[in-house]
Amino acid sequence: MRVTKLIVLFVIFTLALSIAVPAFAADGAATYKAKCAACHGHEGQGKVGPAVKGTALTADQITDLIVKGEDAKKAPHKKAMAGVTADDAKAVADYVKTLK
Repeated sequence: MRVTKLIVLFVIFTLALSIAVPAFAADGAATYKAKCAACHGHEGQGKVGPAVKGTALTADQITDLIVKGEDAKKAPHKKAMAGVTADDAKAVADYVKTLK
């Protein structure tokens, strides 16, 4: 009987957690400000790095650049950005595409 209650409680907890996970989804603006704004400017206007506001890159291209890096780019974008998950990168890319 106790084991059954524990299993039911575990299932309920797991379901509640899986429903709540989207609430913790990546916040593109916050990640951008923490990881990107120092070089690309708080509004994407460019600073040390190039402006990203109004970029011609697609959100998928931006995501790939953050996640995989690209040899043709300058550091730090030659390699994948450390500490940025694929979900975070997608959120940042979506945020960057809102900058006009």
